Amino acid sequence: MAYTRRFGRGGLAADGAGGTPLTVSRVALLVLIAGFGAGRVAGLEVSLRVQAGVYLLGMVAMNLPHGGYEHFENLRRRAATFQGGYVGAYLLSVALFVGLLVLAPVAGLALAVSVAMAKGGLGGLKVMDALPGTDHLRTRPQRWLAAAVRGGAVMVVPMVFWPDVFYAFSTIMVSIFEPGALSGVAGDFGARRVALGAGYGALLATHLGLGYWRSAGTGSFLADAAETLLLVAYFALVPVVIAVGLYFPLWYSARQVARTTAVDDEPADAGGGWLDFLDADEPRLVALGAWGVLIAGSIATFGLAALVWTIAPQPLGGAGPLPGLVAFWSIFVSIIALPHVIVGGLADRERGIWYVP
Repeated sequence: MAYTRRFGRGGLAADGAGGTPLTVSRVALLVLIAGFGAGRVAGLEVSLRVQAGVYLLGMVAMNLPHGGYEHFENLRRRAATFQGGYVGAYLLSVALFVGLLVLAPVAGLALAVSVAMAKGGLGGLKVMDALPGTDHLRTRPQRWLAAAVRGGAVMVVPMVFWPDVFYAFSTIMVSIFEPGALSGVAGDFGARRVALGAGYGALLATHLGLGYWRSAGTGSFLADAAETLLLVAYFALVPVVIAVGLYFPLWYSARQVARTTAVDDEPADAGGGWLDFLDADEPRLVALGAWGVLIAGSIATFGLAALVWTIAPQPLGGAGPLPGLVAFWSIFVSIIALPHVIVGGLADRERGIWYVP
């Protein structure tokens, strides 16, 4: 019952805080569902070239800056020892993930899929804590189930409704490090698709059933159920490449902004860290320092991308330029998302990138 006591009054938001980005995320997905749903009924198809362009716009131009901002805000006003350990753990996670992709690319693909699900599910759970509330999630297992269902919508639902495209891009992603490796373990993909769909459907029904049974009339269950079904419809109707490319900037990032603006309490200041100059009284120093941090982050990010490109035997996975870049960026963003979830989210119990007091 600890979670009910903590979040039982409909979340921590006060006076509609965070409401605008929350509304934007919901409306954006509804518009995309309506548009692509109507297009499917009319028999229209979106070329893979267009899908790839939308994906790269969403994931590189729109979403990447928010990931850096999450880490930046988490590291501000933290002690230098914490910052050093954080960066060290981040780099170690990146190195281990790259090593896994080189030595066992199929296992690396499985980890990449799991990371996307964890980011969507666990990050979404914290948004619920801060905004509509989670009084209907009474136990820890029920909270994990909620995260699994929301995260599963991001990857499992596209596997079921867009199997050919999902499998094709998975093949390209694995071929970046070992051409043809996925075909050797694919087996009966159709049977696995049915099993995945049935398993996810069972989890979805259990989550909604338990939530309804344990709801307390505050509206948190209705918000959770509506958003969960919205996600399922989105990934079922919107072509998978576009769906994933726009999900993270239009849903994940927008909702994390909503969470940030909704929490009542600010984390305690530690000070004594490398970024203390950003809190100086001199505006020019702050502006110059912020510019330097931005440049350093950009160099580090794209330097790592260049390193992965150099290490990979076949950076485009044997595909054309746009599909190959989608596959490469999907692998790369998974590499930096692993420590994002583990180091920035789960391991940092004091604050973390999904901080809710």
